[in-house]
Amino acid sequence: MRTVFGLVLMLGLGLAGFAVYMIKGYFDEQQAAIMAEREAASLRQPTVEVVGVSRALPYGTVITREDLRPILYAEEFLPEGTFPDLEALFPEGEDVPRIVLRPMEPNEPVLASKITAPGGDAGISTRLGSGMRAFAISVNAASGVSGFLRPGDRVDVYWTGSVAKGTDARDVTKLIETGLELVGVDQTADQGRAEAIIARTVTVQASPEQVAKLAQAQSTGTLALSLVGLFDDKVAGTVEVDQRSLLGIAPEPEPEAAPQIAAAPPPPPEVCSVRTRRGAEVVEIAIPCTN
Repeated sequence: MRTVFGLVLMLGLGLAGFAVYMIKGYFDEQQAAIMAEREAASLRQPTVEVVGVSRALPYGTVITREDLRPILYAEEFLPEGTFPDLEALFPEGEDVPRIVLRPMEPNEPVLASKITAPGGDAGISTRLGSGMRAFAISVNAASGVSGFLRPGDRVDVYWTGSVAKGTDARDVTKLIETGLELVGVDQTADQGRAEAIIARTVTVQASPEQVAKLAQAQSTGTLALSLVGLFDDKVAGTVEVDQRSLLGIAPEPEPEAAPQIAAAPPPPPEVCSVRTRRGAEVVEIAIPCTN
């Protein structure tokens, strides 16, 4: 009997110890989960609700309520130009629409730089910066980079024409402008266009001084464009090539000027005088020359 009682007692103590072990493990897991949640909460950035797009919106889309949805964005990294609600996006009501200027993807916040002002047109004028002007350049398949130009690309502009130096005239190709932004290709300003087209004109964004240079260059020669890489931040230096430098021909030395013979110095002025004896002294007196 005592043996049975001892076995039951030992079994009860073992079960109790196992229960204590399981409870301790449960509490340790809960404590670890609470600590991990607190650590994650300390690292979590505060968010704000802004207006985003619910589907892909290409260039020229008229924005409606169905295209929008609220999204959460990290407050610290919130870009400039977001809208907290629809009232801020449509201050004059949804009857005065806004149009997409740059393509947007789903769950992307709506930015003021990517849409027109209320009731605004999605033309080229809405894409010009302060103090900038639009200037059209005539191009073809060769000078227009074979149709691979799109609005938003940057180009260098080369001028080819004849330069006169005295009686000598030579054909020259020179880099006249670098990094000009394209705001239109033919009649479109859509940056989302992917297919290549052979454009007849491209429109660049330039300052008034640059516009004057481009107009003068286009009227006195031909212009060609060179596409600048998307991530190229190097500024091209002075580039000028003529036929002689292209073919490696050394320029002819200029003829030396004939040496000039120095003029003879003028003869000294003639001096006339008479001598007069005054006692033992002879005196010389200057008089006007008569011959």
